[in-house]
Amino acid sequence: MPIKVGDTAPDFALPAQNGSTVSLRDFRGKQAVVLYFYPKDDTPGCTAESCAFRDQYEVFKAAGAEVIGVSGDSSESHQRFAAKHQLPFTLLSDKGDLVRKLYGATTAFGFIPGRVTYVIDQQGIVQYVFDSMLNFKGHVEETLKTLQQLTAK
Repeated sequence: MPIKVGDTAPDFALPAQNGSTVSLRDFRGKQAVVLYFYPKDDTPGCTAESCAFRDQYEVFKAAGAEVIGVSGDSSESHQRFAAKHQLPFTLLSDKGDLVRKLYGATTAFGFIPGRVTYVIDQQGIVQYVFDSMLNFKGHVEETLKTLQQLTAK
């Protein structure tokens, strides 16, 4: 069953492009997390989405959130992708799509790994879910709007 607004975000620990292991619980009580699942490094849509997050990264940081991208690609692939496009945030390798399945961000069109973004607050509660394969910039715009509303409270 897919994770929805109001649910506690499931914890996970995955390898990052720099070789470290990142766990969602590392952020609990410290800052919000924008967790975005995307299909594949260096494909046109995923590059557009990741670069849109890159271009607004400082705005996300100012709103108190860390951006984390997740796909089934290897840490080495993520390292090349991040370097090529100067991505300042963490990319996690979800081999076997176990975390993707845990969140219910499984597939689009029946076979492509889905493109789903979650806004998770400091307490680990999902505040927003944006699910769209084709609205790449919407993932950034809508999640940023949600974060700004949360910080305005």
